[in-house]
Amino acid sequence: MVPLSFAGEEWLLTEGRALYWPREQALLVADLHLEKGSFFAKHGQMVPPYDSRETLERVALAIRETGARRVITLGDNFHDSDGSARLEPHACGMLEALTKAVDWVWITGNHDPDMDARCGGTLAEELEIGGVILRHRAQKGETRPELSGHYHPRLQLKVRQRMIRRPCAVVSANEGTGGRPSGRMILPAFGAYTGGMNAADPAILKALQPADRIDAVVPAAGKLARFNLWHRAA
Repeated sequence: MVPLSFAGEEWLLTEGRALYWPREQALLVADLHLEKGSFFAKHGQMVPPYDSRETLERVALAIRETGARRVITLGDNFHDSDGSARLEPHACGMLEALTKAVDWVWITGNHDPDMDARCGGTLAEELEIGGVILRHRAQKGETRPELSGHYHPRLQLKVRQRMIRRPCAVVSANEGTGGRPSGRMILPAFGAYTGGMNAADPAILKALQPADRIDAVVPAAGKLARFNLWHRAA
């Protein structure tokens, strides 16, 4: 885990694509897309059906690593609103154990607006905690501190003629009103079967406006590596 300054306090970004908020003892994860494998199978694309187990094992590991007492998901928890009904008994048991062990809140996303929390946890469209807005999709024009998911950002770098792609968070900085710094962050997708979008894609940069600069951040060798994606012209 590496420290990350955001919204006037210190957070921890894990190697496993999760964000830990020490003050709230909360683990934040985005875009689990549980039961994506069974969704594909239902539509004739046969893939291994164990993605939910793998994703939930990753969540359990992140809880152990951080000591989190709360888990807040940032939408697209299931690949579709019927996904919770397809969750096989073993994975549902894993999920029930997790939702009993910690205070668990599902923020719903565009893939699962009508999901059923049948294996535990509570549902919300968005939350505000300690002045930070938690929602699935970044809201263009938002000037308050905001955490979201949706875009599955990945850093793309060409190193020695090789293209490297790695999940990353995207953070904007904005002086805001009255000279008080603020910012917004899009978390990487956490699920086992989630792809990614170039962190510098115009859709991501547009979603985080207004901003003075936008960076991709990723843990690397125990430190936070930061790559500028966009900055306001002087």
